[in-house]
Amino acid sequence: MENIPNHIAIIPDGNRRWAKEHNLKPWEGHEEGAKNLEKLTRYCLKRGVNCLSFWGSSIDNLTKRPLSEKMALLDIYERYFRRLIEGVDIYDNEVKVNVIGRWEEQFPETLKKTIREVIEKSQHFEKKVLNFMLAYSGKDEMIQAVQKIKDELGEKVKITTEIIKENLMTRNIPMVDYVIRTGGEPHLSDGFMMWDIQNAQLYFSEKNFPDFTDEELEKALADYAQRGRRFGK
Repeated sequence: MENIPNHIAIIPDGNRRWAKEHNLKPWEGHEEGAKNLEKLTRYCLKRGVNCLSFWGSSIDNLTKRPLSEKMALLDIYERYFRRLIEGVDIYDNEVKVNVIGRWEEQFPETLKKTIREVIEKSQHFEKKVLNFMLAYSGKDEMIQAVQKIKDELGEKVKITTEIIKENLMTRNIPMVDYVIRTGGEPHLSDGFMMWDIQNAQLYFSEKNFPDFTDEELEKALADYAQRGRRFGK
């Protein structure tokens, strides 16, 4: 039986570098990245991946980059979430869509309305899960979880792995099996899903995200399939 990861998390680095290499504006790189994400999502569904998480933007992406780039990024979100609602992919494949992060604090009301609509229309599905991490930071998620535990359960509560997971933004999704980062920089960023990737396998691609095609993803899946998992044994 083929060894396919149940939950893949993608850090799509390299959109801006791809745009620079092609003499394009940064947001044109994000546009190409969004197109590629659609293709990769369909490929993951076809290959039997049950849960896919995609880091769309960190909090810093939305607060520290130029306003023109931020506005273009929000426009991309609006258009592509609308495509999810009006397309057939999530309905035919019974995909539950989650959006995780501080997007409700950062995004304009029109975009928040669109996101809430796709969440509402997909929440009864159970076969597949697609998670978008937007205005998301792993460090922020962990601090928020610790504060919530303290406020609701008190300082003397016995901390367990179950209590931590129950208070994360990612409480309702499974632990990550495979983290894929594109863009040629072999590191993690901003505590990305730090609790959920504790036992994950890591894969770093030299390709910038718009060039991380189905064929490149298949290489990553083949690499995962031949790895042994010992979990400390």
